[in-house]
Amino acid sequence: MSTFRLVLVPGIITAAVTLLRLVGELNHWSRTLFNPDAGGGMAIVGIWLLVPIFGVYFAMKLQPSGQAGSGWRPVGFAALAIAVFVVVAVAIPTVFGLDPSQPTIGVFGLFVLGAVIALAIAYYGAGALGRVLFAYGLAARIPVILVMLIAILGNWGTHYDVLPPGAPEMGVWTKWLFIGVLPQLTLWMAFTVAVGAIFGGLALVVAERRQTAVRPA
Repeated sequence: MSTFRLVLVPGIITAAVTLLRLVGELNHWSRTLFNPDAGGGMAIVGIWLLVPIFGVYFAMKLQPSGQAGSGWRPVGFAALAIAVFVVVAVAIPTVFGLDPSQPTIGVFGLFVLGAVIALAIAYYGAGALGRVLFAYGLAARIPVILVMLIAILGNWGTHYDVLPPGAPEMGVWTKWLFIGVLPQLTLWMAFTVAVGAIFGGLALVVAERRQTAVRPA
C-alpha cells in the first residue's frame, strides 16, 4: 500500500476533527472539549489525540509486509528525540537565564531548533513508519495552517488566532508565521512522528511477541 493510500482516510478524519474544533470554539461550546485559549489547552477535541491512534494503525498496516521493522527501534529513537527537544528548548534557555515559558525571539528560536532536531531523529529511527507518520503529519497540519490564516484574518478569537500571553502585537503575516506556520511544521510535526513512533513501535513489539508465542516449536 502506498503512503498516499495509507494516510488518505486518516487525513480526512483529522481534517474533520479540525473543522469540528473550529465550530466548537466559534460557538463557545464546552471549554474542556473546545478550549479557545492560545495553544488550545490540550482540549479533548483535538487532532493531537489522534496521533497515538494512527501511530498504531500505520504500524499494523506496515507490519505484515515487514516494512515496519523492529518495534523497539522507533520507540528508542523517539524517546531520544523527545529528550533532545527538552534539552534544546527547555534546559539550554534556562542555563542562559531565559524563561522557556516566555515568547521571546531567543526562546522561540531554540524551540524551533529543538523541534527540527527531534523531528529528524524520530523520522530516521522509525524508518518506514517514520515516513508514513511524516506524510500524515503534513496531511494533518497543512489544513490547520490554512485555518489559522483565515482565523487570524477574521480575528475570530479562537486558539487558531490568539497570541500567547506576553507576546508582542504583530501584523497578520508575522503572526501567522510565528503562531501558525513554524509551530505546525516543527513542533507539531515532531510530536506527530515521535509520539506516533512510540505508540506504533509498542504495538509492533506486542505483535511480535504474539507471533512468537503462537509459532510452533
